[in-house]
Amino acid sequence: MTNGEILGMVKANLSIASGTWNTYLENLIAVSRKEIAREGITLDEDDISDCNLIVMYASYLYRKRAEDTAGMPRMLRYALNNRLIAEKGAT
Repeated sequence: MTNGEILGMVKANLSIASGTWNTYLENLIAVSRKEIAREGITLDEDDISDCNLIVMYASYLYRKRAEDTAGMPRMLRYALNNRLIAEKGAT
């Protein structure tokens, strides 16, 4: 998927229609990629599941700035763990 498609998915996830937030969201997408890589995951951006992981992480970062949450949502943590286990288990 292209960066524009991932941006569109993030905006849909967050119910944002305007382009006002595009630069900020693009930054969150870049940060998400780096944070996911820091977890030890090698992303394949031709894989829709990996792209969805980026969308979930970027959306979490956006929501986190406005909400006082203690930590990462379980859904996202499980998805990251499952992806990492699948990758490391395949080698």
